[in-house]
Amino acid sequence: MTSSARGEWLLVAALTLALTLLVPAAGGPTTASTQPAARETTSVNGMRVIAISLDGLSPRALVRLGRAGAPHLHRMLTTGAGTLNARTQVELTVTLPNHTSIVTGRRIAAAHGGHGVTWNDHLSGTTVHGAARAPVSSVFSVVKAGGGSTAVFATKRKFSLFDRSWPAEIDRSVIREEDDAAATRAMRRDFLARARSFVLLHLGLADRVGHARGWMSPAYLRAVMRLDRLVGSVMRMVRGHPRLRRSTVVVLTADHGGVPGQRRHSDARSRENYRVPFVIWGRGVADAGLYRLNPSRKWPGRTRPGFAGRQPIRNGDLANLATDILGLGPVADSLWNHDQRLAWR
Repeated sequence: MTSSARGEWLLVAALTLALTLLVPAAGGPTTASTQPAARETTSVNGMRVIAISLDGLSPRALVRLGRAGAPHLHRMLTTGAGTLNARTQVELTVTLPNHTSIVTGRRIAAAHGGHGVTWNDHLSGTTVHGAARAPVSSVFSVVKAGGGSTAVFATKRKFSLFDRSWPAEIDRSVIREEDDAAATRAMRRDFLARARSFVLLHLGLADRVGHARGWMSPAYLRAVMRLDRLVGSVMRMVRGHPRLRRSTVVVLTADHGGVPGQRRHSDARSRENYRVPFVIWGRGVADAGLYRLNPSRKWPGRTRPGFAGRQPIRNGDLANLATDILGLGPVADSLWNHDQRLAWR
């Protein structure tokens, strides 16, 4: 067994205890008979992608909670392709810069071809193009050009940056400030009604509680448990509709973690900040560790690889993974996973 496969196996084994099936949430999965039928609208190759970002999710929390505390995230890990040892962006471990990399596939620094979004607040009038001082493509741009439909559902006002930057490429943008349950409900209703090709769902509860009470505090762990239930509601929606079950892939990652006991995550040199999960679950997804599926990727251990040489799996791989799943080409001028070789099946 290679060091990457062995390391990944140890991480997942610590979570799953060799578990292959998890107990369903109380009441069992929602079925098509109890939900409105999903309507057919625009798709690209018959596939659809739901991207979920759990802002501030530390892989350590999943280990601490175990399958009893986070059953749905465990199910994703044990029945999909995932790792708890992916990496954030190299330059910064804060929310808006990392999410901009997630949807553009670019690094951060504009001087080196990045998107240039270095701030982490709501700044009215700003755009990604202005930050980069040049037009910037995104997963929304590629999907829209391919004939698909896109949407964003977020829990922080600063995510209006995306709608300002790509107004013609994002068909719907909904922000439910600090209300993760409302954002998730809105996303589920929209997806059932429109079945869009690509949807980004940002949930910020863990980050908010981490800043208020500290990462890995009892309050933080309770927040992750609540997020797990919301993720479970998305999974039940997909499983509960035959057409969605045949066509939908969920990709889950995070923008950063957090040091236990601390209320900040801006030190990009800290492993607790730069280590994040990356999980793919749904139609056609392999049941295997992501590093095992992708031996060309560098297993990072505890390190923080830079831009040179073999790369670990990064949150910024998501944009071109999504376009690959949808049968589209890569995001123009992207860096991460530009060759679309991140294996997922």
